[in-house]
Amino acid sequence: MKNKPAYILKVTCPGRVGIVAAIGNFLADRGCFIKELHQYDDLNSGRFFSTIEFVFEGEHTPSVEQLKAAFEVTALRFDMQWEIHDASRPARVLVMVSRYDHCLRDLLYRRATGELNVEFTAIVSNHEDLRPMAEHAGVEYVHLPVTPENKPRQEARLLEIIEATDTDLVVLARYMQVLSDSLCRRLAGRCINIHHSFLPGFKGAKPYQQAYERGVKLIGATAHYVTADLDEGPIIEQMVERVSHAHDPEHLTQVGRDIEAQTLARAVKYHAHHRVFQNGLRTVVF
Repeated sequence: MKNKPAYILKVTCPGRVGIVAAIGNFLADRGCFIKELHQYDDLNSGRFFSTIEFVFEGEHTPSVEQLKAAFEVTALRFDMQWEIHDASRPARVLVMVSRYDHCLRDLLYRRATGELNVEFTAIVSNHEDLRPMAEHAGVEYVHLPVTPENKPRQEARLLEIIEATDTDLVVLARYMQVLSDSLCRRLAGRCINIHHSFLPGFKGAKPYQQAYERGVKLIGATAHYVTADLDEGPIIEQMVERVSHAHDPEHLTQVGRDIEAQTLARAVKYHAHHRVFQNGLRTVVF
């Protein structure tokens, strides 16, 4: 069973009696062994959420397409929004960066060690600074400098690259440009951003210097889906670490870089492993 192909069924639908039984019966009737199951009923929204990883115990293993065709009857019965994925298939990820390298470096390392089941389709940047890092990792580097005048044209080029590379997920790994509302809508649910989290919120240049000047006691980071509302999309992951008056701006920046990298990596992993559902303005993360 260890070496057999695994699949992931991802389901959300209106909550009602019999959903888990129907899914379980569908899998049991096909000789499936459930490796892992997560479920959650949101009593406020009235929706059910679940991910199930399973393998086939028999000799014959159907294709993903055959599974989807067979599951359609059950899905229609419960008005499900659902997906079936080959668990071994890496998520195809396009990373966007500017000049900061810590998040990109961390993602490349986690991919190299096998922690992230992803394949990088391209690294896109508005600067040339990180080209050597991309080339060392064997990932195509695309330079798309952005100005107010060429921004629509460059975003159109970005969409062409996403489509041509069959990209599943776009990751803004400290990409220091604001995406247009139309691009945010085109990438809804498949674009993740990372940013620092402070109380009070410090925007603009040198946020860690501002945090130092205000005596911040917690450094944090938030990874979220990108929407047209800047930095207000559904949150996937957050992390914090306590700091003190002894932390100067340089030390705060070091702590912040580490937390940003960890938080973004976790969010990418959850999405790539099909463990994230959007639930209105919130998320359900297994």
